[in-house]
Amino acid sequence: MKTLRVARFSVRYRPRGLAVGAGALLAALVVGVLALGRGDFPIGPGDVVRALLGGGDAAQSYVVNQLRLPRVATALLVGAALALAGALFQTLVRNPLGSPDVLGFTQGAATGALLVVVAGGSSAALAGGAVAGGLATGALIYALAWRGGVQGARLVLVGIGTAAILTGVNGYLLTRTQLMDAARAVLWLTGSLDGRGWDQARPLALALAVLVPLVLLVCGPALRALELGDDAASGLGVRPERLRIALLGAAVLLASLAAAAAGPVNFLALTAPQLARRITRSPGPNLAASMCTGAALLVTADFAAQHLFGDRQLPVGVVTGVLGGGYLVWLLATQRRAGRL
Repeated sequence: MKTLRVARFSVRYRPRGLAVGAGALLAALVVGVLALGRGDFPIGPGDVVRALLGGGDAAQSYVVNQLRLPRVATALLVGAALALAGALFQTLVRNPLGSPDVLGFTQGAATGALLVVVAGGSSAALAGGAVAGGLATGALIYALAWRGGVQGARLVLVGIGTAAILTGVNGYLLTRTQLMDAARAVLWLTGSLDGRGWDQARPLALALAVLVPLVLLVCGPALRALELGDDAASGLGVRPERLRIALLGAAVLLASLAAAAAGPVNFLALTAPQLARRITRSPGPNLAASMCTGAALLVTADFAAQHLFGDRQLPVGVVTGVLGGGYLVWLLATQRRAGRL
């Protein structure tokens, strides 16, 4: 660990973690520029950068800034939010399987969205329903897992059970919708960035602008102390249960807002923190590196979903589901060989 001091402020960092985060962020931006230039109106990378900086001709500026940039920005924000939520869950429950889609929070967001669809609500109301459903599910899981405190394994088991129940509820709600609404709901449940605009990106950008500094700078040192155990953390002046509630609330809010913007994109919150942890070779939470890795993974997956399957575009959730499912099988096999399962 090294310390960066600026006036009276200091930040501790790992050089390898900083390099991995910077590399992932650069990769995300490069793929984003390629995505902005690819399509029916192809634009070279140099012209894309000029259009982003306010130059170029009017047609290029319109295509880049008005038509394609909202989708790419939404992909970057959703990827960062899901990865940060996954890193927080996995650190708090001390389990690599701890992610919003495994623990039921994503299914809860889907339940809230489907209730809005059944009631005939608008797309804006659907996003609000997803956030409300995710937060309500978070409160329910925490209450069910509470036994004078929340222990990681118990939270995982309660979350998996809740996810199974909510999956059944979501299937039932789909049968109660009209055919057109059901088709719209199924596309949303798959996880898609098609047609996403600034209305989806702005709330997520605002949430990240508020929550990221609080999590990384204010709660980050206490989170590292919490990894030593509740007793050791208490000895260092940390209040474990209060910190756990605050970080779980932030993680649930990030996952719910991400689901509201792009639907429940499966496995990204599971894979991004673990991938960042292995590359950085750090036992800590790796929150910033996880965010950059998540943004790079999702914008790359969306680019592949749009352009690697001929004339047919796939929802990005299909690509992350296939890749993430393979990763989950590999992770379980690794855990079994290590004697942890």
